[in-house]
Amino acid sequence: MNVEYNDMKSQVISAQSSTLAAVGEAASLLEKHDEVATKQEVLSKFKEHFIMTEEEIVAMTSTAEPVDDRFFKALSKAKTIMKDCELLLGLENQRLGLDLMEKTSQDLNFGFQKLYKWIQREFKSLNLENPQMGYRIRQALRILAERPTLFRNCLNFLSEARERLLSEAFHMALTGAVTSGTENPFVKPIDLTAHDVLRYAGDMMAWVHSTAVSEREALEILFIAKGEEVIQGLEAGRRNEVWHLIADDDKEPDFNAVRILSDLVDQNLSGVAKLLRQRTEQVIQTNEDVVPAYKLATLLNFYRLTFEKLLGPSSNLQKCVQSLEREALHQFRSLMKDNIASAQGDFSATTKDLAAPAFLNNALEQLSSIMLTYDTSLSSADSQESDFENVMVDGFDPFLSGCENMAKHFNPLAASIFIINCNLAAKQCLAAFSFTKSRTDKIQSTIEYEAAQLVEKQSDFFRRESGLAPDLLGKTENGTTTICSDVKYEVLLRVSQQLDEFLPSALLDAKDRVKHIRDADLASRITEEAAEIFCRDFEKLEQEIHRKDLAAEVTEEPSWRAIFPRTSAEIRVLLS
Repeated sequence: MNVEYNDMKSQVISAQSSTLAAVGEAASLLEKHDEVATKQEVLSKFKEHFIMTEEEIVAMTSTAEPVDDRFFKALSKAKTIMKDCELLLGLENQRLGLDLMEKTSQDLNFGFQKLYKWIQREFKSLNLENPQMGYRIRQALRILAERPTLFRNCLNFLSEARERLLSEAFHMALTGAVTSGTENPFVKPIDLTAHDVLRYAGDMMAWVHSTAVSEREALEILFIAKGEEVIQGLEAGRRNEVWHLIADDDKEPDFNAVRILSDLVDQNLSGVAKLLRQRTEQVIQTNEDVVPAYKLATLLNFYRLTFEKLLGPSSNLQKCVQSLEREALHQFRSLMKDNIASAQGDFSATTKDLAAPAFLNNALEQLSSIMLTYDTSLSSADSQESDFENVMVDGFDPFLSGCENMAKHFNPLAASIFIINCNLAAKQCLAAFSFTKSRTDKIQSTIEYEAAQLVEKQSDFFRRESGLAPDLLGKTENGTTTICSDVKYEVLLRVSQQLDEFLPSALLDAKDRVKHIRDADLASRITEEAAEIFCRDFEKLEQEIHRKDLAAEVTEEPSWRAIFPRTSAEIRVLLS
């Protein structure tokens, strides 16, 4: 057994020594095989991640291939390769990364150009009025937004197409026919209401406003919906563009999507705005009525504020309507001046009943319509009075000044009554509106002043017609009543007789003098105040008579009371 064991051992050792080199070589080959397999796997993964297949390149760059899911997947892979190649540039040998970036960048540029041209073709047939616009165009816009220059060119292309389409639609709405002359029997032309300036202008403005709102909503769906992906793409593209980093970094630090959308809508409506300006200017220039002119200016003011809220204060549409509003106000003031010039011939005329003249009534009727229009406008309550002051200066002050000039042709009593009547008519017109309060207060002050003048004139009438003035009652320079102490017997007797004749009809005669005042309560108050003044003056005279009679008892002169028996109590009864 030992011999057999040793023999087997020697054979094993001999076999081991003879196969040792082969086993070592086999192990080495196996190790190299594993390394090759690993490299093959890495290369496969690398090629899968960094190398685009021929099919992907064709799907992304070939214009013969459609823009479908394969295109977007290929484009997404190319963008991922470009981003990941930045890691390869960190290696010692940058050649591979540079070569890959160059090749992928070229393919990517071809892909964006293909997408750019495809979007342009889609824009030609895109129906923004369709609320169910396909997600494909929105996806394409989101991706193209990463190239702001191409995206901006697409927007300009869309804007030009929309401008032509909307201008054609506006022309159709106005005339009922397209520019080629073909009529649409289902459209009621706005031009049919051209005889009514307000309705015509209102219909045009309403159409433009409705179109602007619809355009904005459609573009919001197209560019801002779905998580604002387009906006995010634009922001990313702007940050990555070298020209932007060099030129615009300080000029446009903030990206305002709402402003850009408003600018696009405004640009789409630029052709409509031109046609709107032409038609509205014709309406303004052909209108020759004051009230419609002001209502037209108020209508334009309303739409100016509306477009300002919708598109911003710097939009072309807002500036267009603002310019039309200024032109309408200028036409209104021009028509007001023409009205004043035509009424100047009536400023020198007189009225028998001292009523407000016809030209003032007509002016107040116009002003009432204008104020009613202004009261329903969008003017701020805090600035209404100051904003309306220009209208008052143009449409009210000249006519009231004309009435004051007319009053110079009357006697003082009639002049005061005439001015009161004119101001009463003006007050009745203005008092209905809160934004004319200061004017109403000023008119009321004028009425009170003229009423005070009439009270003085009525009291003078009582003193003069009763015979008390100037023989018994006098006046100082400051208007204070004085009693004449040196009165002869014959004069006292005559005055007593005249007073008796005057008193029975004194109140009626006094009221008859102010009967033309259009406010009966004011006329009665004026006469009552004048009668009260006369009664107080008579009380002073009565006191003087009593003093004279006391002195007469000593000197044995004739009694004044016997000649002048009337008492102040009797006077008050007769004049009450």
